[in-house]
Amino acid sequence: MTDHWRITEDLDEFLTRAGGFLRSRPALHTVLLTVTDGLRSRGLHIYGAGDPVFGVLERDGAVSAACFRTPPGPLVLTALTAAEATALAAQLADRGDELPGVTGERDTAEAFAEAWARWAGAVSELHVRQRLYRLGELTIPAPLPPGRPRVAMAKDREQLMRWFVEFAEAVGEGGGGAMQSPGGWADARIAYGGVTFWETLDGTPVSMAGVTAKVAGQIRVAPVYTPADLRGRGYAGAVTAEVSRVARAAGAEEVLLFTDLANPTSNALYQRIGYRPVEDFAGYDFRSASASTPSPR
Repeated sequence: MTDHWRITEDLDEFLTRAGGFLRSRPALHTVLLTVTDGLRSRGLHIYGAGDPVFGVLERDGAVSAACFRTPPGPLVLTALTAAEATALAAQLADRGDELPGVTGERDTAEAFAEAWARWAGAVSELHVRQRLYRLGELTIPAPLPPGRPRVAMAKDREQLMRWFVEFAEAVGEGGGGAMQSPGGWADARIAYGGVTFWETLDGTPVSMAGVTAKVAGQIRVAPVYTPADLRGRGYAGAVTAEVSRVARAAGAEEVLLFTDLANPTSNALYQRIGYRPVEDFAGYDFRSASASTPSPR
């Protein structure tokens, strides 16, 4: 086996080894950057009960790839060759790791899913196809819907928690995964002004857009949520444009967001605002194969 990954549960060791590599491509590494920043600043178990696991692939003293997992969530990968993905799958299977899924750039996720099926005797299923976008020239929607933006505050905690749960259910993550508790998520976002509402003239919130804290010059817009009965009125576009404007004004060199490729409405909306495609990503779910089916080792 030519590719040997250094696996650790030590966040500081991981960031010492991989931090420069992650910051070298902040757009493509946005998830690893923002999640590890959250783990460092708010504790190792904000996304789940298990201990996070990190991996680094080095060649000739230089990092060429990285991964992490915050149980019970999926494995998250940077770009890998098929050989690198196979080596990682083999090493994790030999460790006895049990993975619920994987997410990463499209070809990487597909290669790892195929390798995991071989080495762990698992069945993989495509869960989601996403596209990463980067903000170009911001175009404010016109006309804007009636109302105004407002940064969420402590008094909005219950609203944020409720919408966080609704959003998770809407995107198929309501059953678990590497997501913070609703209360923890709300508290963290309130602390740095990380959620903005679009509210009607009478002060009723009708949509929200969140942003991650700035890391390595990048800010990612997430999540964007409008209750189903309030959609189609321009609220999501208005609030997304507002948080994008504020992120850029705050000095973000790159303002990013992910969309679900199964949702043509949101993809068209973000492109109208000024977001341009960067890379396609995919997520796969894993489940155990029948006990009667031998692992092809």
